[in-house]
Amino acid sequence: MKAPFFSPLLETIAVLPISDIPAERKVLLDEMATYLQEKIVTGKEIHLNFICTHNSRRSQFSQIWAQTAAAFYGINAYCYSGGVEVTAFNPRAVAAIQRDGFKVVKKEGENPVYFVFYSEKEEPIVTFSKVVDDAINATKEFAAVMTCDHADENCPFIPGAERRFPLRFEDPKAFDGTTLEEKMYSERSHQIGAELFYLFEKVGKPSA
Repeated sequence: MKAPFFSPLLETIAVLPISDIPAERKVLLDEMATYLQEKIVTGKEIHLNFICTHNSRRSQFSQIWAQTAAAFYGINAYCYSGGVEVTAFNPRAVAAIQRDGFKVVKKEGENPVYFVFYSEKEEPIVTFSKVVDDAINATKEFAAVMTCDHADENCPFIPGAERRFPLRFEDPKAFDGTTLEEKMYSERSHQIGAELFYLFEKVGKPSA
């Protein structure tokens, strides 16, 4: 770590369910790790764009956890997120990352911009709902990481992407308005966090 993380966030990181990652998921994550290691070896920048239809839940979780994991393992990476439609970063997902120990500052608006901090000493992760090719995102030589089945199946071509990985997650939206809502949003956040910490640990320790 280049800078101290918030203590509540470190507590969450310590209990991420990495040991629960299925073998078939590890195969894909290992493939992604090889791609990222090749970037480092050849002196090229790492750019990852996490894509879901509405860029409101899973892709936002993924961008935040990927950027955090990269910082945790001292890996220089640029992580983005995008979608097919502009909606908003869902407030239930925002609440989940706050419970996980991230500090969040919100800039109000119809599509609010959130500044997500993992440390007081590092720049925030800037998150808001946007389309894949928004000006804030990488335009070339990036990997498109498809975090939902709808986007993966309906977006056969992502302009500028040099690699594509189908890292799909179940949508916690199914539990909106139920007694399981908070539990399932946290569960999805932790699953995504676990897989991306596994990924970046592999990148940082190729023989692990």
